[in-house]
Amino acid sequence: MKALVALILLVQLPIHKAVPAAPPAPLGCDDPESEAAAEVAVSYINGHSHHGYKFALNRIENIRVLPQGLNDDIIFLELDLLETTCHVLSPTPLANCTVRSFTQHAVEGDCDVKLQKLDGKLSVLASKCHSHADSSEDVLRLCPDCPLLASLNNAEVLTTVTAALSDHNSKTADAYLRLLEIGRAKIQYYPVHIVSVEFAVAATNCTAEEAKDNVEACQLLPDDQSNFGFCTAKMLTRPSKDLRVDCQLYGHQPGVTYSQTGQDTSAGLVPSVVQGFTNHNLRLSHNNPVASESSSSEFPTCMLSVKSVAKRAVAEVAQHDKVPHPVGFVPPPPPCPGKIRHFKI
Repeated sequence: MKALVALILLVQLPIHKAVPAAPPAPLGCDDPESEAAAEVAVSYINGHSHHGYKFALNRIENIRVLPQGLNDDIIFLELDLLETTCHVLSPTPLANCTVRSFTQHAVEGDCDVKLQKLDGKLSVLASKCHSHADSSEDVLRLCPDCPLLASLNNAEVLTTVTAALSDHNSKTADAYLRLLEIGRAKIQYYPVHIVSVEFAVAATNCTAEEAKDNVEACQLLPDDQSNFGFCTAKMLTRPSKDLRVDCQLYGHQPGVTYSQTGQDTSAGLVPSVVQGFTNHNLRLSHNNPVASESSSSEFPTCMLSVKSVAKRAVAEVAQHDKVPHPVGFVPPPPPCPGKIRHFKI
C-alpha cells in the first residue's frame, strides 16, 4: 500500500521540461554594437582604398547577425558613406576630415561589408562598394550658382593640373614633384571662368633644380622613403588670368604605398577608370561579392532579417496609434535604417 501511495504522489509531481533560451533580439542600426562594427568597416574601407578620398559614415542602412558558435558571429552591414576632403594617402585621422557639403557636389558611397566577431574582436572579411556624385539637378536646385564636378579627363582640368604642378616645381627648392592622380575638379563658368582642381603628388629623387637638366631621370622614391602629398589649384582664365597653387607633402608614412597602374599617369589618370567620370569609384578597390548577404550562402532563407523586423515594428507602431496611450508616449523607432549623421543624398 505504501508503494502504491508513493507511486501516486510521484505521478502527481509537476514535470519540469527544459525551456530553450529565447534568441537574442536583432540589433538595431543605431545600437552601440552596430556602430562599433560600422567604425571597423569604415576604417577598413579607407585603409584599403587605392585612389580618391576617405569616406565617413553617414548612415547604417541595415545589419544582420548570424551566430556561428560560442563567441563567434558573422555580421553583414549595409552602409551609406560620404566623401571627405582627405585623400586616402593623407595621414589625417578620419575624425578630423571634413565631409564635403551638399553644395560642394557631394559624393556618396554605398557599401556592403562582411565582418566576423570572434571572442569580442571584430575583423572585416569582405567589402563591396560603389560611389557616385550627387546629380547635378539636385545641386543646382539648391544652389543654382554652385560649380559642378567636371570629368577628371576634361581638357581644361588637365591643362590646369599641368600648369599648377609646373608652377610649383619652378618655384620650389625642394624635391621635384610628380603627379599621381587627379582627385577632383570643378569648373565655374559665370561670372568668372575658374577651374579648380585637387591632385595627389609624390616626391622624386631629384630636386626641382636637378629636374631642369634631366627630368626623365627623376623617379619616385622607394617605398621605404616615399613622401606623398596633395595639391589644390585654381586657374582664372576670364576676364583676367591668374593661377594659385598650394602643395603640401605629408612626410614619409611607414607602410603607406600608392597603387601604381604600370601605365603612364602623367595626366593623373588611371586608364579606363576615371576617363569621363567625375570621381574615383570605390568599386575599384572594393568589389568582393561575398560581402553582400544576398550573395552569401551563410544565411538560410528562413532567417528573419532586420528589414522585416523594421516592417513589423512600423506595423506595431501603427497598431499602437489605434489605442489610447499615456500622455508623452513615444512609439519605438524601427531598428533600421539608422540615423543620418550628415545629410541625405
